[in-house]
Amino acid sequence: MKYFLLAGEASGDLHGSNLVKELKNIDPTGEFIGWGGDLMQKAGMTLLKHISELSFMGFTEVLLNIRTIKKNFKTCHNQLLEYRPDVLILIDFPGFNLRIAKFAFTHGIKVHYYISPTVWAWHRSRVYTVRDYIHKMFVILPFEKAFYAKYNVDVEYEGHPLLDAVDSFRQSTQNNLENPRPYIVLMPGSRKQEISAMLPIMIEAANKLGNDYDYLLAAAPTIDREYLESFIPKGKVKIVYNNTYGVLSGAIAGMVTSGTATLEAALFKVPQVVCYKTSPFSFYIARMLVSVKYISLANLILDRPLLKELIQNDLKTEVLVQEMKKVLPGGENVNTLKEGYQELDALLGGPGTSQRVAQKIYTELCEKV
Repeated sequence: MKYFLLAGEASGDLHGSNLVKELKNIDPTGEFIGWGGDLMQKAGMTLLKHISELSFMGFTEVLLNIRTIKKNFKTCHNQLLEYRPDVLILIDFPGFNLRIAKFAFTHGIKVHYYISPTVWAWHRSRVYTVRDYIHKMFVILPFEKAFYAKYNVDVEYEGHPLLDAVDSFRQSTQNNLENPRPYIVLMPGSRKQEISAMLPIMIEAANKLGNDYDYLLAAAPTIDREYLESFIPKGKVKIVYNNTYGVLSGAIAGMVTSGTATLEAALFKVPQVVCYKTSPFSFYIARMLVSVKYISLANLILDRPLLKELIQNDLKTEVLVQEMKKVLPGGENVNTLKEGYQELDALLGGPGTSQRVAQKIYTELCEKV
């Protein structure tokens, strides 16, 4: 079989790499090409374009880079028509991938989508794009199947792929991180726009929390060290690349930017405060369009505010320090978080998502041959 995979962000690269590994186990002679990152390439996919060239955050940045985005669409269209895969597997990255889905479908290419767009949060009309142009959708949050059912769209839920990544790490000790002193993890995001908004506040909070702890920054591979160091006083924070799970496995608490990182921290049982800040214009537009009670995945899955979320103007140094003290050892929220994390584990189920999704993709392809 010929597989074309398309991921546009670091989390998609992670989940895409595990999916490629499982597909290769099932279909050893399969051909894998596509767009992604270092992990997907390492898993055995021929890389046509790297995620570092793709991710534009916020309405303003999209407008400023519209020519590059249009060029990326044209490049992808040409590659799909030239390669003619047996299946196109789109991984998250909805702003780009939903349009690619429509193009591929209308040109007779089978489209599978792994990790649903957050249609339950905003732009619900995208449900009909899923219905009309995607042959099979694999969702990763337990409530998404019920959401789609309201629109008479049948989707597959096989669990959350982060459980596979965490389980794989726990079975291997080679990436464990040792630090002689208790440390707090900083996770300021995977895009420069996020980092410039969040990291200075996190650093200020670290200064006020004092020197009883070390501070380790789990860096996204797409962000260069020099950029991160421009925000950090010398010697204050240790930057760690390519070992996020090692950092999380030993952290006593975390300041975490909203996104996949909040769920990763929860799966490693790290008490955390969720942070999010963007440009005033982007936040204004988002408030007009987004209709969810929470921004962190743990809170959304549990449908209650387990994690404290500091959003936009609420994300101030003094407030972050106050909330961090509640989740540090001995803090008033630590036991509540531990209980909530256990409940989260039960809702998400066990590992094996990547293998189950890969098997369903391959089985369907074989049935259609």
